[in-house]
Amino acid sequence: MGSEAGGPRATAPGQQLRALFYVLPPGESSFRTVEEVPDYVEKSIPFFIAFIGLEFAVSWVQKRKLSGRINDGISSLSLGILSRLPDVLFRSVDLISYIYVWNNYRLFELPWDSPWTWYLTLLGVDFAYYCFHRISHEVNILWAAHQVHHSSEDYNLFTALRQSVLQKYTSWVITNLGPLEWILNTPSHHRVHHGRNPYCIDKNYGGTFIIWDRIFGTFEAEDAKVVYGLTHPVNSFDPIMLQLRPLAHIWNTFWATPGFCNKLSVIFKGPGWGPGKPRLGLPEEIPVITGKEVPFNPSVPAYLNCYAVVHFAVIMDLYTELLGTVTMLSQGTILLRIGFIILSLTSFGLLMENRPKAGILEIIRCLVFVGVYKLGHLRSQFSSLCYAYEVLFSLCAAFWGIQIMKRITSSKDKHH
Repeated sequence: MGSEAGGPRATAPGQQLRALFYVLPPGESSFRTVEEVPDYVEKSIPFFIAFIGLEFAVSWVQKRKLSGRINDGISSLSLGILSRLPDVLFRSVDLISYIYVWNNYRLFELPWDSPWTWYLTLLGVDFAYYCFHRISHEVNILWAAHQVHHSSEDYNLFTALRQSVLQKYTSWVITNLGPLEWILNTPSHHRVHHGRNPYCIDKNYGGTFIIWDRIFGTFEAEDAKVVYGLTHPVNSFDPIMLQLRPLAHIWNTFWATPGFCNKLSVIFKGPGWGPGKPRLGLPEEIPVITGKEVPFNPSVPAYLNCYAVVHFAVIMDLYTELLGTVTMLSQGTILLRIGFIILSLTSFGLLMENRPKAGILEIIRCLVFVGVYKLGHLRSQFSSLCYAYEVLFSLCAAFWGIQIMKRITSSKDKHH
């Protein structure tokens, strides 16, 4: 590991695709310096989007329906964006911290170009992932962050994007991969991990390999049909609510629990713990799955789904432009753009829940956009869309104003 100057190593499209599936041999994924490491996340985005499209197409051909719901998909994408916004403000803090620890406190150094170093690192990182992932399920304060990833009641590629701001993957419908089921964390094993059936709880933590779960007794094979989501669903598409409600629950439980040691246990024992219970709670208290569970899916007009998709596409444009120009922007402009993105994602969540006050928030959001856009603090990647965006948001502000006036008039007529 070093920090000498040098640009990222160029990667061919084939390498970028194979990187998405971890199919890169040591010679293609070993680097002398940090600067040579490609940005795998950025380069994987086009392939990831293509696979989402392919997943939709396969689902439509096989089942004559899409593989997910618009409201849940937008919620997952919103949480994905929200989880990346701190990186805009605190650029590479985690990487800088890692390099500092490496340069000053490393115990030994392995040759960077040795295949044995690569294989040992693969096993070491995957074992560390298993340990931290398991702790994230078994320590309440860490579960409060990680539960965001498990909150979707759908299971598709969008779910991989459902991440927490507080904590820094995916599989298709494949029934069985034969002998690989003994070694790798296959789609079947990971479906179990995302289930809320009693037999699925706290199982199959592995990242790439399933061997750690088999060794440490946390493996469970897929059996009954898996029902996805949390044992106690949050029933919200509001990304801020999904982030903060578990923390509020811990806060309330902490103060309601008597005894100092019990209060500490609320934080550091499992989410199912209570006074007099085992560390991870009682298995019999896990809600029974009947097979009749209905996902949270408020009824909204078709036009509202179209509205949310169009406006989310605009936010994706603004978010991508922010990532590409962040080094050239003032801190004030960055904060303003982040604030508008958070406001928009929150508003989309309320719209998908068909909340009565969502229209008021949309008027505010649209008017803020028009004002901030005219002042030059918001920009699209595509200059040809500037005027179109101003017209779109102005018309939308007027539309929501009319809707609210109709609602007020209707309410007055009922009272007469």
